[in-house]
Amino acid sequence: MLRGTPAARPGTPPPTAPPTAPPTAPATATGAGSGAAGRGAWAPRLDPATAARALDAARLIARRATDPARVRAALELAVRQSAFPASVHWDPVSLAQGDSGQALLCAQLHRCWPAEGWDRTGHEHLARATAALEERGGAGPGVFGGLSGLAFSAAVLGEGRHYRRLRQVLDARIAAASLAQAAALRGRSGVPVSAFDLISGLSGVATHLLPAGAQRPAHPALAPVLRALAALALDGGPVPAWHTPAALLQDRQMVRFYPLGNLNCGLAHGIPGPLAVLAAGVRAGVEVEGLRAAVRALAGWLLAHRADDAAGVNWPDAVPLVDGGDGGVRAGRARFPTRSAWCYGSPGVARALWLAGSALGDDGLCGAAVEAMEAVYRRPVRERRIDSPTFCHGVAGLLQVTLRFADDTGLPVFTEAAADLTGQILERVDAARPMGIAAVEPAGNLVDQPGVLDGAAGVALVLLAAATDHEPVWDRAVALS
Repeated sequence: MLRGTPAARPGTPPPTAPPTAPPTAPATATGAGSGAAGRGAWAPRLDPATAARALDAARLIARRATDPARVRAALELAVRQSAFPASVHWDPVSLAQGDSGQALLCAQLHRCWPAEGWDRTGHEHLARATAALEERGGAGPGVFGGLSGLAFSAAVLGEGRHYRRLRQVLDARIAAASLAQAAALRGRSGVPVSAFDLISGLSGVATHLLPAGAQRPAHPALAPVLRALAALALDGGPVPAWHTPAALLQDRQMVRFYPLGNLNCGLAHGIPGPLAVLAAGVRAGVEVEGLRAAVRALAGWLLAHRADDAAGVNWPDAVPLVDGGDGGVRAGRARFPTRSAWCYGSPGVARALWLAGSALGDDGLCGAAVEAMEAVYRRPVRERRIDSPTFCHGVAGLLQVTLRFADDTGLPVFTEAAADLTGQILERVDAARPMGIAAVEPAGNLVDQPGVLDGAAGVALVLLAAATDHEPVWDRAVALS
């Protein structure tokens, strides 16, 4: 066992296999873009001067975000800075806000600079995450806060060759939990988003189960998971089976806005997440009855429930459920569009539609996705409502979506937008802050968050994607590839 890893308590499940450190890479490569790992068609989208600034910022942020002492100090500050102190926490197992996420950052840094020892630093983060998992005796299967995120980080950090015992133990637990979750989803009419969404539901688990190129075969639990998501998508009636009744909404404010419930339209918590992973299943050649039909049905539903604005194509955060007149409910009309972010709004929805169009060979869907992104760039920066430089509902998330579209289409509009968005992030870099960059909350207060989803580590990952020729394989976990 790893030094400092506690033994399992009596009565707890068998301990997760501790990670075995990969061999240190030969000290021969120098600089970004060197080394064979990650080299391929991916290309930087910035001019040389901006790319150099982005790399300097990424390295500054990464050194601090992967230093446990600095992370602890930043979190202590963040609790006092935030208007939402309950949201400030650190869970070592978590990909979103924990050591699993920092290990993912180290994996990408190692791809860029294989001689600098980032794989060893990533191993230390992975060891802390594994020790925390053993200490608590288990976790849920989700990708952002549970087993799938830890397994995903181990696979990326180990480049499919290392941490095999750890991944085998984790995948066995993920299979058992996800199969049970898939069985519970079948035949449901009305579900909490956490049952199917990307953050904690089956869609997020599927991002790990999907095969990563030739790196590994599809997980045996993948087909049952995709089958359950496809069945949910195709279950017809006056309202889609994946709707969320008011009693199952997890936020009191949402209940006030949607007293009869809603149909969530965000990539993070809504139906674009299942659409993205079902489309990835089609691309991967997974044989599941109804898979292609489910992709087409969900894409069609999203196109039918737009909430356009003056800039063009847009979406709401959710479509309200209204009285159906027969004692039931039906989908109403969206009231207004939401922010232009990864989690909610056009960027996340557009990426799901692009993946659907690519999977089905449907130029119309791909064209609608591009049209939606062009509208985002026409929208004044203030009206995008993404003031923070961070990933989830900030500029970094929009930049990563933009980079994927730039790579897929080669269109100048995406390269130009990438340069503009990178500039917005670089304006926020501040070496005097604990992490080198801070999240911005709605009231404008700065919060020194270190994690991937809402903090500095996520910004560093996106800057590396913009400025190097190493493909950001990590963004499969956020359903962008």
